[in-house]
Amino acid sequence: MQVIGFNFEKINAERYGNLRGRLELKSNINISDIKEDEIQSIEKKPLKFSFDVAIDYNPDFAKLSFKGFIIALFDDKQKKEILSKWKDKKVAESVREEIMNVIFTKTNLKAFQLAEELGLPLHIPLPRLSLESEKKNTEPKSYAG
Repeated sequence: MQVIGFNFEKINAERYGNLRGRLELKSNINISDIKEDEIQSIEKKPLKFSFDVAIDYNPDFAKLSFKGFIIALFDDKQKKEILSKWKDKKVAESVREEIMNVIFTKTNLKAFQLAEELGLPLHIPLPRLSLESEKKNTEPKSYAG
């Protein structure tokens, strides 16, 4: 698979009030459509994967939602298989994994930005530097370089 395009068609971010009590985050990602697309500068017809993503901050604190699409090239055999399975609204696990990873990467970056602007907690914990392990280990570390 070769991703040749990614676009958001709709981005919605709403904060309904102040946080009270325990916060519960729910994320939902959905591939809503797969179809052949045409791009004038490319001979092969790529596939267009439409998607919807929702991040709900419950109880009724905030909601982020995204709608968009990914354009990707596949070899002819794989493309036929993908379109055939999609008739039953199914996607092969290997393709689903690749497409979902692209969606997660792009939407999470945008969600971080929107959460910062709306003063929302991040929906995914970021790695944190912890110096506690350094304090416990008092022996100097050797380095050969």
